[in-house]
Amino acid sequence: MMRFDGAIFDLDGTLIDSLEDIANAANETLRQLGKPTCTLESFKTHVGDGVSMLFQRALPETKDNPDLLAQCMAIYQGCYDVGWDRRTKPYPGITTMLEQALESGLKLAVLSNKPDHFTKRCVERFFPDLAFEQVVGHSQRFPRKPDPTSAKWIASQLSKNPLRVAYVGDTNTDMKTAKSAGLYAIGVSWGFRQVEEIREAGAERICDNAEDLKRELIY
Repeated sequence: MMRFDGAIFDLDGTLIDSLEDIANAANETLRQLGKPTCTLESFKTHVGDGVSMLFQRALPETKDNPDLLAQCMAIYQGCYDVGWDRRTKPYPGITTMLEQALESGLKLAVLSNKPDHFTKRCVERFFPDLAFEQVVGHSQRFPRKPDPTSAKWIASQLSKNPLRVAYVGDTNTDMKTAKSAGLYAIGVSWGFRQVEEIREAGAERICDNAEDLKRELIY
């Protein structure tokens, strides 16, 4: 008997390496506003909690200036729209791992804090032949992670028992989401954050590559 009925995956930093395209769009936004840009490395901690939080971290003055924050978000959407897939690609072995998971009978889903339409575009672009049960990005439909509402709903579509659903991600936000939703929390070490962060946030297992993750998911 398989250990899990389904698995929910974070997108950026888990399934796809999108950091450079996100950073380029954010830095172009900052340049257009005459603000200092950020290093690529710094975006590893800026991303993960939505576009609004990305700019509050990259440009702290937006925390007390909602008009500037809204301006940043609007410009960013336009910049990302034209450059979202220039450098982005799936992490090594991820596509094969997902294919084998599906062949084994595992139900798959994606849950991201990236805006919903971009989340769907990324999945369609990089995993066009994979049948995900649900692909959910941030919208008015659900609160943003780490609120567990969206994860709980997706898990209910994958299994009658949330204990038989794994949640896979690369940040403390992902692990907090998994734990709050009552799901099995799996961290990945190849993403945007340090292993210590995801372990301290409650990861029950940390995988170092796609083959390791496949063994964890396919019992």
